Amino acid sequence: MASKSSSDGGIVELIKTIVSALVLAGIIRTLLFQPFWIPSGSMKDTLLIGDFLFVNKFAYGYSKHSCPWSLCPFSGRIWAGEPERGDVIVFKHPGDGTVYIKRLIGLPGDRIQMREGVLYLNDQEAPQTAMDPFVEEKAPQGPFGNIPRCTNQPVPMGGECVKARASESLPGGVTHNVLDIAPSSVDDTLVYNVPEGHYFFVGDNRDNSSDSRIPRQGGGLGYVPFENFVGRADRIMFSSAGSSILAFWTWRSDRYLKAIN
Repeated sequence: MASKSSSDGGIVELIKTIVSALVLAGIIRTLLFQPFWIPSGSMKDTLLIGDFLFVNKFAYGYSKHSCPWSLCPFSGRIWAGEPERGDVIVFKHPGDGTVYIKRLIGLPGDRIQMREGVLYLNDQEAPQTAMDPFVEEKAPQGPFGNIPRCTNQPVPMGGECVKARASESLPGGVTHNVLDIAPSSVDDTLVYNVPEGHYFFVGDNRDNSSDSRIPRQGGGLGYVPFENFVGRADRIMFSSAGSSILAFWTWRSDRYLKAIN
């Protein structure tokens, strides 16, 4: 029969193992990779509701926002790497700290404008090439039951929800898909002059994204300071079409380890 002292020693070792695992997980989450689950459709069709990915946190160095609850004990950014136009980035809203994921469109010093739904960078049009439309079922999506908006309204529940889709080319060679649903207030904008140390983000689902096209004082995102970057989204690990990532029978087989472009 095991003695009481050996039993107590086993419990102590178990506690040490659990604590060590939690510390290691915290270090990995803080310095290397952070899990992220896509909750909204603002980045369709690049990212779908239910996509699960890991955010590369060392791509741009570290700020206070690299730690959970923004508790890293320093200001500014250390070991900073330069973000590139076209990167898909996770960051924290400068006002309320909400975590966002959008595409980086404007760098410090850039002039950004939307004209009739087309993006202009430094007075040059970002060319778009029409593609086959994006089609999905009109049905509740994800844990919040989001209902997709459709160009071909009215669409009954369970029907085909269609959005116009194009391939957009950014300076530097990045090409990605964008969706167009209907005319909106951000299809035509004033010129945005991106200030030093800040960046301009737009969602790929252009008519269903609250982003830098809406100033912060108007209830939008506005310009995002570099310090608020959390990391770069590089690859989807897997994707759930159901209301929970645990519902493995709803996982989308075509999205395993899919690169994010």
